[in-house]
Amino acid sequence: MTIAAHPLVDRARRLADELLAPNAERVDQGEVPVGHIDAVKRSGLLGVSAPTAYGGSAAPAPVARETAEILAGACCSTWFVQTQHHTPVQVLAKSEAPVRERLLGPLARGELMSGVAYAHLRSHPRTPVRVTRGRGGRRFDGTVPWYTGWGLNDVLLLAGTTDSGEVVFAFTEARDQPGLRASRPMRLAALTAARTVSLELDGLWLPEEAVALRMPYESWAATDRDRTVNASPAVFGVAEAALALLDEETAAPIRARLAEVRRRAYTLADEPPASEEHLTERLALRTQSYDVMRTATTAAVVAGGGRALSLDSKAQRLAREGMFLLVQGQTARSRGAHLDALTGRGPQLANGT
Repeated sequence: MTIAAHPLVDRARRLADELLAPNAERVDQGEVPVGHIDAVKRSGLLGVSAPTAYGGSAAPAPVARETAEILAGACCSTWFVQTQHHTPVQVLAKSEAPVRERLLGPLARGELMSGVAYAHLRSHPRTPVRVTRGRGGRRFDGTVPWYTGWGLNDVLLLAGTTDSGEVVFAFTEARDQPGLRASRPMRLAALTAARTVSLELDGLWLPEEAVALRMPYESWAATDRDRTVNASPAVFGVAEAALALLDEETAAPIRARLAEVRRRAYTLADEPPASEEHLTERLALRTQSYDVMRTATTAAVVAGGGRALSLDSKAQRLAREGMFLLVQGQTARSRGAHLDALTGRGPQLANGT
């Protein structure tokens, strides 16, 4: 079966064409509706990479990437809310903790949607969220600067760091509760619709049965580093959506360049990181994907002329979504590589730009 013929790819295209894309400008100026999330849950896409034994599809990586491209190109805000869900599924699939049996099935089948609160771990050695033992469980204190999908997610996967340098991931309900209070939704230049808040943690107590993962920070950081050097499928999805607004003569050379960067980036993403050179090449392709996306969205704005400045213009929405993707999943290493590339100091790949 080809990727294009996979049932989940077909469902993603129908969801994008019939619901997400027609409403994207309206959603962008408001918030992701509960109805969008219900449709994603029903589609089976939340279990795209989940084990079949728990109701997921265990689809190959190319299928997961293709569905992500489709959703991001149709409505990046909806894509961003649902993409948080896949990390908790992956964590549970590898976990041997009791919470796996309680939550993996409902998450894999789309009965529940999960958010994530762990990006703050990348600010190490600072510890925005601290974890201590107490009363047969874990106490979480501190601030989660960014949490997406508030009011849309059912549960959240929260991470913090202990005094001994261990990271702890645990699940809780995604709602205000004793020890957990959400801010008002943030007003952002892009993806305000994704309902992003900060979370104040003041003695949030979670039982040991809620813990899904514990490991030394260095081990987690190495895994996170390998994952965050890859190009995001959302970047290619937004770029493709922008190219669709151009005439073929203008779009063709950009599309060819996009296809080549995508091919090389995905080929490397499917290979184990054998060396530091391998990681550097993947990171360079991630940076190149941004460059092609920026070219595509800029071309869409230029082609749209003054009309592109209207808030109901698809071109300007895509341009702002592209700006958001420049920093989504950013680490100190990816930020440095991107700045080096922008100033001409970065490594140049063969046949690259």
